[in-house]
Amino acid sequence: MIRKCLDSEIKIINEIINDASIAYKGYIPDDRWKEPYMPMEELIHEIKDGVVFYCYEENGTILGVMGIQDVKDVKLIRHAYVRTLKRKSGIGTQLLHFLTDNQDKPILIGTWKDAVWAIDFYLKNGFRQVSQEEKNILLRTYWNIPERQVETSVVLSNRT
Repeated sequence: MIRKCLDSEIKIINEIINDASIAYKGYIPDDRWKEPYMPMEELIHEIKDGVVFYCYEENGTILGVMGIQDVKDVKLIRHAYVRTLKRKSGIGTQLLHFLTDNQDKPILIGTWKDAVWAIDFYLKNGFRQVSQEEKNILLRTYWNIPERQVETSVVLSNRT
């Protein structure tokens, strides 16, 4: 079942993000990696900044989370993570479709350029990778991230 996360589930959201983000270790630049990958204070800030989290729940256990954020004239998919033990079981695909189907605004997704598995996942689900020039403009327009992260990221879109 997919549903909006409850405020009381913030610790579970944080646990899933930090469990699943281990996949990025060694792939993203060392100067961008930290442990935990997303401290609780950062997650709280993201939620206050408008990221709304949805979860995939099975038998009372949350197995994956994905956020969506309304920013200006687009929606951003943010912080998409599935518990390590449940990866490649279709949970991410179900969450992505739940959040992106029937949206009236373009959907943008930013991820690390060396996270080829993440890029492949979004490509398989109908997104296209934008050009380097367009990526730079989009990241500076819709995200609030350091310049180093702009340099080491890609953006995917569901529209041309």
